[in-house]
Amino acid sequence: MKSNILKIIIIENDRCLHEAYKYYFETYKDYSLDGIYDSVKEALIDYNNIMPDIILSEVSMPDGCGIEGIGRFRKKDSNVKIIMITADSDFEVVKRAFNHMANGYLTKPVNKHSLHHALDSVKYEGATISNDITKKIISMFQKKSYASFSERENEIIHYLGQGATYKTIADNLFLTPSTINFHIQNIYLKLDVNSKSEALAKLRDLPHFECYI
Repeated sequence: MKSNILKIIIIENDRCLHEAYKYYFETYKDYSLDGIYDSVKEALIDYNNIMPDIILSEVSMPDGCGIEGIGRFRKKDSNVKIIMITADSDFEVVKRAFNHMANGYLTKPVNKHSLHHALDSVKYEGATISNDITKKIISMFQKKSYASFSERENEIIHYLGQGATYKTIADNLFLTPSTINFHIQNIYLKLDVNSKSEALAKLRDLPHFECYI
């Protein structure tokens, strides 16, 4: 970072948002909006004239050059900070952005306070991510359990949610297939179902079951 006031450029193909971004930056004392573009191509043409500190770029661009544009900017300046911004909170898209070496990921809508916080996070911590994405990541790593099932039954439900066969479950838990079948019959009884497909359908209606799959 080369000065107290950091230079920002924005790539946003939705022109309706341009005025909002301009207004936000008029209220910031430590960041200046030095360029706002409709495409990565336009931003690259003007890049050397600005040499921004931080880039805000929409993920979904008409030319398909949203996330892929990260590498093109890094060829210009390997140290530039890049925040992807989009309405899409799909975790696979988030992973793809960070695999391409993004420094941050924000989900729309953003306001002047959340945007300023994100810029500060990148400035001082080197990274930023929206709260809704953070919650998704945490939920993926938190193993949920259901009070109505025993600890062993919850373990089996975990594997059922991953699509494991009864034999695979038995191997992973070091139990015999007959023991697994006994627990599964108890699970069916508690769910009032008669098959694996019915059990999975009913479990998916329970809170946090998506964490198993």
